[in-house]
Amino acid sequence: MTPEPSPIVPPEPQGMGEFSRLTGVFLEPSKAFADIAARPTFLVPLLLTIVAGIIFFTVFGQHVTWQRFFQHQMDTNPKAAERMAQLAPEQRARTMEMQVKFAGIGADVAIVFFTMVSLLISAGIALLIVNAMGAALKYKQIFCIMAYATLPLIIKHALAIVVMFLKNPDDFNLINPLAFNPAAFMDPVNGSKFLYTLGAAVDLFAIWTLLLDATGLKAAAGKRLSFGGALFAVATPTALFVLFGATIAGIFS
Repeated sequence: MTPEPSPIVPPEPQGMGEFSRLTGVFLEPSKAFADIAARPTFLVPLLLTIVAGIIFFTVFGQHVTWQRFFQHQMDTNPKAAERMAQLAPEQRARTMEMQVKFAGIGADVAIVFFTMVSLLISAGIALLIVNAMGAALKYKQIFCIMAYATLPLIIKHALAIVVMFLKNPDDFNLINPLAFNPAAFMDPVNGSKFLYTLGAAVDLFAIWTLLLDATGLKAAAGKRLSFGGALFAVATPTALFVLFGATIAGIFS
C-alpha cells in the first residue's frame, strides 16, 4: 500500500529586513510596526538616533563652540549671570574654562543616558496604561516600538546642522534650533522660562514621534486597543517629562 504523501506545509512568511523596517517607519508605519512587534529588536534604531545626536553636538562644538553656548546661557538667564558675577575674575574664568572643556563629553553622555532612561521609563508607563485597557502587550514590544519611533530625531538633527551653518553662530540657539514650535515666537530672556520650555517641547518632531508611538502600539495590539488609547498611553509619560523639565527650568532661571 502506497503511503499517502505528507501534506505540504507552506513556508512561514519572512519578516521585514532591517532596511525595510527603517524606511517603513516613515513610509508604511503600520506594516513596519506590526513586524517590529512580532520580532522586537531595538539596537539599530537606537544606535542611529544616538549617533545622530552625537554628530550634532560635535558639529555644534566645532562650529558654534560651547564658549558661545555658555555665554548665551548667562545672557538669557539672570540667575546664572548673577551667580557668575559673584565670583572673582580668576575663578569666573576658570569656571567657564572647565564648563567648555567638559561640555562636549557631557553632551554625548547625556544624549546616551537620557535617550535610554526616557525610553525605559516611557515604555514602562505605556505598558501599564495599554494593558489596563486590555492590549496584552509585552514590555519588550513597547520598548522596541518606541526605539523605532525616535527615528525622526535623525531628520531633526540633520536639519539643525543645516540651520547651524546658515545662521550667524551668535544667533544659533542650541536649546531650540528649529522654528517648529511655539517657543520660536516667545521671548527667551524676559518671558517665563516655564512656558518657554513647554513651548520648545511641543514641536513638530515631538508630535511626529508620539504619532509613530501610537501607531506602533495600535499595530501591535490590533483591535484590543484604539488609536486614541494608544496615543494617551504614549503622551502621558511625555507630558510628565516635559512638565518636570519646564518646572526645573522655571525654578533655576
